[in-house]
Amino acid sequence: MEWYPWLNSTYKNIISQHQAGRGHHALLIQALPGMGDSALVWGVSRWLMCSQPAGVKSCGQCHGCQLMTAHNHPDWYSLTAEKGKSSLGVDAIRQVTDKLYHFAQQGGAKVIYIPYAEQLTEAAANALLKTLEEPPADCWFFLCSRQPSALPATLRSRCMTLTLPVPAEQHSLQWLAAQTSQPQDNLLTALRLAGGAPAAALEMFTGNQWEQRSKLCQGLGTSLPDNCLALLPLLNHEDVALRIHWLMALLLDSVKYHQQNLRWITNIDQQPLVARLAEIISLPALHQSLSRWMQCRHHLLETPAVNHELLVTEALLDWEQMFRAG
Repeated sequence: MEWYPWLNSTYKNIISQHQAGRGHHALLIQALPGMGDSALVWGVSRWLMCSQPAGVKSCGQCHGCQLMTAHNHPDWYSLTAEKGKSSLGVDAIRQVTDKLYHFAQQGGAKVIYIPYAEQLTEAAANALLKTLEEPPADCWFFLCSRQPSALPATLRSRCMTLTLPVPAEQHSLQWLAAQTSQPQDNLLTALRLAGGAPAAALEMFTGNQWEQRSKLCQGLGTSLPDNCLALLPLLNHEDVALRIHWLMALLLDSVKYHQQNLRWITNIDQQPLVARLAEIISLPALHQSLSRWMQCRHHLLETPAVNHELLVTEALLDWEQMFRAG
């Protein structure tokens, strides 16, 4: 698993707590996508499973390290929803927690990793809570969540919350520049679109996200304000919520353009488009547009089995009607 330099300080702090005998039995890690929370948990887990760590590093040679490297350590558990399901049920929690009260198969630590804690059903969260209230000896829980506030308060109260801070923008740009040959404006735009998470910014260039965003930008420039529905094929994809995020970022930049506050715009590479949007959409209409698209995105993310195409079509038609009324 790839390691990221911005994790070093947090990693060392966690290990030093364990070295001092003050390691918390349950860490709830909040991080943006692309911040490397899974890499952090893996690194700490390797240290915990190592029988002869060298300072803050695992030795890499002992049997525990070899099992971790092979990804088949019997005392390391990763719990996620089954394929095709969106929730992590109580049976999966009970199957693991029942094993925790027995001796570790390798005679050392036991680690339970839940990469998407928000997948826990109410029953699963309650079952986990009982174990966290009276944790077995030498047993460590790592829960990761994008939105810890969505978890039951009782569960959060049994964990120590750790938030992974985004690196300084200049440090992230230096790291990105070493990973890809993209121009500086593109790197900065991707980084800001990713909320400052460097690995998520890099993913825009290693996949097809950058290309798809460019097509959306081109479509906005040619379709507004008279033919909003032409944007439907550019928005209605599996990653529709992400594409609406790109659209909202452009609209928000246009608000900043109206206010002559260009220093912190997100879409550095699309400043002519930002100016064009500010020209054809008044400031009140931009605020109204942002509200409408925010509502659409919320429904897409929070409503189970919602018809994506229907929601986006409705939002586009509302947007076109707003332009006509204006």
